[in-house]
Amino acid sequence: MSDVKKVVLAYSGGLDTSVIVRWLQDNYGCEVVTFTADIGQGEEVEPARAKAEAMGVKEIYIDDLREEFVRDFVFPMFRANTIYEGEYLLGTSIARPLIAKRLIEIANETGADAISHGATGKGNDQVRFELGAYALKPGIKVIAPWREWDLHSRESLMAYCKDRDIPVDFANAKKKSPYSMDANLLHISYEGDLLENPWSEPEEDMWRWSVSPQAAPDTPVYVELDFEQGDVVAIDGEAMTPATVLETLNKVGGAHGIGRDDIVENRYVGMKSRGCYETPGGTILLKAHRAIESLTLDREVSHLKDELMPRYANVIYNGYWWSPERKMLQAAIDESQAVVNGKVRLKLYKGNVIVAGRQSADSLFDESIATFEDDAGAYDQKDAEGFIKLNALRLRIAANKGRSQF
Repeated sequence: MSDVKKVVLAYSGGLDTSVIVRWLQDNYGCEVVTFTADIGQGEEVEPARAKAEAMGVKEIYIDDLREEFVRDFVFPMFRANTIYEGEYLLGTSIARPLIAKRLIEIANETGADAISHGATGKGNDQVRFELGAYALKPGIKVIAPWREWDLHSRESLMAYCKDRDIPVDFANAKKKSPYSMDANLLHISYEGDLLENPWSEPEEDMWRWSVSPQAAPDTPVYVELDFEQGDVVAIDGEAMTPATVLETLNKVGGAHGIGRDDIVENRYVGMKSRGCYETPGGTILLKAHRAIESLTLDREVSHLKDELMPRYANVIYNGYWWSPERKMLQAAIDESQAVVNGKVRLKLYKGNVIVAGRQSADSLFDESIATFEDDAGAYDQKDAEGFIKLNALRLRIAANKGRSQF
């Protein structure tokens, strides 16, 4: 008999996690607590309650985490202008630490001695969930069915359901998209099927959030974003909560063909993986945030942030959100954002995000110094001669020693 008495399962109500509920009951003889998170995936989460109840689950958690997700995870990440390997805006990666946190909170509330998830043994998500769980509750037991069972195909999962009377809509299960998809307020991702061949172009009907740039309106739209301490607080003068900001930008960005990406990335577990992503709101946020920072940040602070960003991106991608290094990096990033205030005007046109203007009371841009016209003595151009000679000193010394580049 297993020593696991109660387990909290990250539960979607879909085929995989429905099988996991019964598999845990059968193989561990334990009570299962289900946890379903609404992080803006665009699907109704309440039906998961009836499905869990039909399998005898007594403790069911369905939590709306959209505001917490954007406020405490997405926005802090975007303060760093975070991109993994030059392209990926980390839409899946940034959701996992929040889910891990809530799994542990529920385990503490219910007295569970284990958590479980439906991530496969090939992917990054198993690492992200479990690193977060162990950081927050070192003694927790983690059950990862995909690393234990012998069910390795959709057909075997459906056969398991039939054998054990698990309530699954078999007609819809057979009609399910051929792609493995993950969605939240920041993005939707697609993997598998024809995307496993890196030479294959994605089918147009795969994309769900955006029109193609070719089909986007022929007339651009302008949006204005207000920033306070690095976060967007209003769009076109209307104050909004963090989740509403992202929802709004997703809608307008998707309508103008913004945010599609097709990437081959290096997974933390060692393999390369091809995925397609739609991140319309995030693409707009990144462009706008860099624009307001260009006006307000000191040069060396800005350059240092850019040097730290790839490390910060790796930390998040690999699942170390709850690590001391992420907290240290976050403290430095957040310190820099005190002056990142102002307004950015953007033009959205056929897949492009174009900066059309930026202004800030904290701007370091001094027109009287930068002007090509008469600056009335604000900048003495003669000073540049000494600056150049001092910076050239080491180059001249080396050249005089015969270390010429020619």
